[in-house]
Amino acid sequence: MEIEVGGIRIKYELSGPESAPVVVCSHCLAGSMAIWDPQMDALRKKYRVLRYDLRGHGGSSAPDEAYTMEMLAADVAGLMDELGIEDVHFMGISMGGMIGQVLALMVPERVSSLILADTTCMIPENMRPIWDERIATAREKGMAALADDTLERWLSPQFRENNPEITRKIKDIILTTPPAGFAGCCQAISNFDVRDDLSRLSTPTLIMVGENDPGTPVEAARQVQEAIQNSVMLELPGAYHLSNIEAAEQFNENMLAFLSRQ
Repeated sequence: MEIEVGGIRIKYELSGPESAPVVVCSHCLAGSMAIWDPQMDALRKKYRVLRYDLRGHGGSSAPDEAYTMEMLAADVAGLMDELGIEDVHFMGISMGGMIGQVLALMVPERVSSLILADTTCMIPENMRPIWDERIATAREKGMAALADDTLERWLSPQFRENNPEITRKIKDIILTTPPAGFAGCCQAISNFDVRDDLSRLSTPTLIMVGENDPGTPVEAARQVQEAIQNSVMLELPGAYHLSNIEAAEQFNENMLAFLSRQ
């Protein structure tokens, strides 16, 4: 399904019992709503699930401009408005987790709880040239020039070897990400820093991180946990950046246990 929000088209899927609490699922950079496939069966039994393609990704519009994390969070709030959803449990991985932090800061009354996976609360200034380089590569050479390196950060070598079909599917998602959308979101990420704001949050929060995540390591997750008052952190053994895929069973158990307490 598609809907217009704030002048752009957003592709979304809404499933599960109509009267159940709503869980929003927000994916990573160069991902799509399909990143959440391993969670869908578990969630749909008890929750109304809203997953969507971020601005610049999948079937959503990809305006060729600089994005901000506030813009990406406003897309979620606008999507909720258009669908008549007052409040949600928000689950985001990587950039999706950054969006969740900003959304909870913007409209705390509309975020009942947060599940933040493999994410951070700030990008160090010395990392910004790396993001600039990724933007230049995407624009000049296309997403194919970034796909293999991205997969190596996202999934462990053992998982990629043992799960070639899943790995191929994820690579296809990376390859079909519009370079303009990728670049816009890279700019939002490179300027992201809410570490001094998170102390305002009292939203119940579960933070999960892959034990071997090279992109947003355990230390980054711990920084988020220390900043948010009402939060807990769990490491998922052996997993890389896409812990919801590589450690799906443990991820889902923790996710459902946390949601059931809210």
